[in-house]
Amino acid sequence: MAITLTESAAKHIQSQIEKSGEGVGLRVGVKKSGCSGFAYTMNIAQEVQPNDTVFENFGAKLLVDAESLPFLEGTELEYVKEGLGHVFKFNNPNVKNQCGCGESFAI
Repeated sequence: MAITLTESAAKHIQSQIEKSGEGVGLRVGVKKSGCSGFAYTMNIAQEVQPNDTVFENFGAKLLVDAESLPFLEGTELEYVKEGLGHVFKFNNPNVKNQCGCGESFAI
């Protein structure tokens, strides 16, 4: 399986890397957090780590560490308009439950 990016997510990632002037892609992962168990993490990756799996769509790279990969398998990352702004949205088929505020999830 893989983790995919929509075209809008890829464009936003590329734009953020260009603005910062450095980085190889977006690093995503999960951490224990919140009332449901896990939360997503995201930051601009400065380099590919030895335990990373790299996925590429529409010219943008997504890096996922080996510990987070099982939780994210099959996920599609979108960049969508929500309210007055834009946000990344994880369409994760592994999620079984989410907290009411949407900040954390259970697998």
